[in-house]
Amino acid sequence: MDVIMSGIQWFIGLGSTVFLPVIIFIIGLFFGLKPGKAFISGVTVGIGNIGLGLVLDLLAGGLGSAIQQMGEKFGTSLNVLDIGVGVGGPLAFSTSLGILMIPISLILNFILVILGLTKTLNVDIWNFWFPIFLGMLVQTVTGNFWFGLVGAIVAVLLQWFLADAAQEEVSEFFGYPGIAITHMMALSGVLFAKPMNWVFDRIPGFNKIDADAESLTKKFGIFGDTVVIGLIIGGVVGFLAGYDAAGVGLLAMQTAAVMKVMPKMVAMFMEGLLPIVEAAKEFTDKKLNGRVVNIGMDAALTVGHPTVMSTALLLVPISLLLAVILPGNQVLPFGDLAFFTFAICLMVPFFKGNIVRSLVGCSLYLVMTFYLSTWLAPIVTDLFQMANFDVGTSGLVTMLLSGLWPAGLFVLLAQKLGVFGIVILGVLIVAGMLYLNKIKANKVKKIQEA
Repeated sequence: MDVIMSGIQWFIGLGSTVFLPVIIFIIGLFFGLKPGKAFISGVTVGIGNIGLGLVLDLLAGGLGSAIQQMGEKFGTSLNVLDIGVGVGGPLAFSTSLGILMIPISLILNFILVILGLTKTLNVDIWNFWFPIFLGMLVQTVTGNFWFGLVGAIVAVLLQWFLADAAQEEVSEFFGYPGIAITHMMALSGVLFAKPMNWVFDRIPGFNKIDADAESLTKKFGIFGDTVVIGLIIGGVVGFLAGYDAAGVGLLAMQTAAVMKVMPKMVAMFMEGLLPIVEAAKEFTDKKLNGRVVNIGMDAALTVGHPTVMSTALLLVPISLLLAVILPGNQVLPFGDLAFFTFAICLMVPFFKGNIVRSLVGCSLYLVMTFYLSTWLAPIVTDLFQMANFDVGTSGLVTMLLSGLWPAGLFVLLAQKLGVFGIVILGVLIVAGMLYLNKIKANKVKKIQEA
């Protein structure tokens, strides 16, 4: 067992740039692609992943540094430090629970796909970290490793259920047929965005505002262009961070470059995935009676959308303002300010790409994250101490974008009902999978056939 665990840890340690192409290659062979075509698909996905990584590094390095300076400048009275979800992966995969969950998740996912309880075949191994994190929260609250393992298993079930439930709208909006997003941090926002958009539809005046990227360009000319929006936002952030003229100009150009280059890197990623998606469809038509199987991928495929990028950048100053004015909030936004794109990207399709709705809805969503991350801070701090993970401070820490309803739900159930509450949640999720992918799907099929 130790040898297997070490082997898995070594494989994950190669990084997504290496292990993702290998996984894509293996899946391509499984679905019947010729080795040469499967190899090219894997390499192309790897190249796209490198491109996305470079653009995100540019965003985090340039804009992230300025944003952190803004946080220090405007939020010094807040006493809980947001260390950012960037530490989530290294934290999860440095623990026994995290390493053990990799084979468990892969095997369980394959079984559920065969049984038809999920349509999502997840290859996004790196983002197992969030379900693992939820399991670690359960372990921290209960003090029991095995209860934490149960929590992590229930969390991956929730991840696939949410991926299935959101797949149709997300795939249609971004134009990614056969792809499901399994990034749980991104999926969590869907349950907020859908009812919120229903409310927006019923607000007189507000429901008439048409402000997607295309309409903005028509109304405001070059000032509605996403590159110019990036240029302006980058310049404003640089100014607020206290940069000199050269620094402001450089940051403005870097932000504009991200807005322009990100969609091209996503297109490269999709170029490698499309043969896998097509092969999966042919395989399921022959072997699984035409059952739909979607390839589960990272939310990085969606963050290049103009409305996603514009909304995420505008949320930076808004989040700093919220941190200061929200009564009872103790979190200083810091590490997660550069990762808003991943938290809100799947909310945008449910706001129909409308940047005004997205900005208002996502701002309200951030209010929830501030209060939940404040409440969770003592538990998250204990979690890091339990994992012997050095966060560089002796005070309370949290991850702002981990302050989502799944984290609150798992902690609340573990505190009130222990592992029994987590098991009940797991049963309810499986029932939801059964309804969504069996009962409801059969009803839709009968209607279509009629």
